Amino acid sequence: MTGSLDPIDAAMRRAIEASVAARGVSTPNPPVGAVVLDRDGLVAGVGATAAPGGPHAEVVALAQAGERARGGTAVVTLEPCDHTGRTGPCSQALLRAGVVRVVHALGDPNPLAAGGAETLRRAGVEVRSGVLADLAAAGPMRAWLHRQRTGRPMLTWKYAATLDGRTAAPDSTSRWITGEIARAHVHAERARVDAVVVGTGTVLADDPVLTARLPDGSLAAHQPVRVVVGLRDIPAGSRILDDSAPTRIVRTRDPLAVTAALADLTDVVLEGGSTLTGAFLSAGLVDRVTAYIAPVVLGEGPTAVRGTGVGTIAEAMRFRRESVEALGDDLLVQLAPLRSSDH
Repeated sequence: MTGSLDPIDAAMRRAIEASVAARGVSTPNPPVGAVVLDRDGLVAGVGATAAPGGPHAEVVALAQAGERARGGTAVVTLEPCDHTGRTGPCSQALLRAGVVRVVHALGDPNPLAAGGAETLRRAGVEVRSGVLADLAAAGPMRAWLHRQRTGRPMLTWKYAATLDGRTAAPDSTSRWITGEIARAHVHAERARVDAVVVGTGTVLADDPVLTARLPDGSLAAHQPVRVVVGLRDIPAGSRILDDSAPTRIVRTRDPLAVTAALADLTDVVLEGGSTLTGAFLSAGLVDRVTAYIAPVVLGEGPTAVRGTGVGTIAEAMRFRRESVEALGDDLLVQLAPLRSSDH
């Protein structure tokens, strides 16, 4: 951050950065970040929402700030909640702390929790809304907002492939298509999502463990739920059934039924094979694509997706680019479906 950056914008950017720590941890609560500035505009506290039952981001930041919060400003990625759930309302915590200004990026779309901004205004607190709203909406809050809007978890199709779209060689070997940096990125992302979905075919063929691991090979603090979908039985000794992470078996191949079975989750990654991926794409249930592309050509071997029902180029499923990032020699390409309204 540069010294010329508006201090409120700078604090909001820091709050968004802080909210990354809440991804995968706060579900079903939103992954919120908060920064408390003292009366001189200096950072006094930074927080992210803890696991359910733990403190929300504002409470964490206020505790860190202590008395420096009095007369200061709270900068939050989401409107402070105004209801009592597992914890008390953040609006009241802010009032008790004596802040005189609250700035938030996004209004709370959940009617059960909304209203904090109005409560604060009525108590004489200056409230400013919509600061860096687009940036906050595209950040760690994205999946939670999607669930609030659609009633289902956000599903990201993640895969690794060669330049010619192959996910393995003709003899089924696939370790390693991508390099070490890309693989580390995959594990870091797994440690921030609620669940990873694969089909029984992938489990029977590859016996994956699907855990999130740190660079030294140890397990990350947060593990996604491992979800296996399909009708075939899984051998009792399969690694996906070990105690390193929770596992759910969903006895269906219907993408809509799978989505319904994951209704309690927010951020879900599809890492299944080509047939399962094709089914989700055909059902219109892929909300985002994360593709790790390696500078490798195989010429033969399985492809990332099949069975979409596309018969001509006019029926092709199209996506818009969100970002492209170099990960060592590989590329990380992130996309979203191109809706008719995007034309």
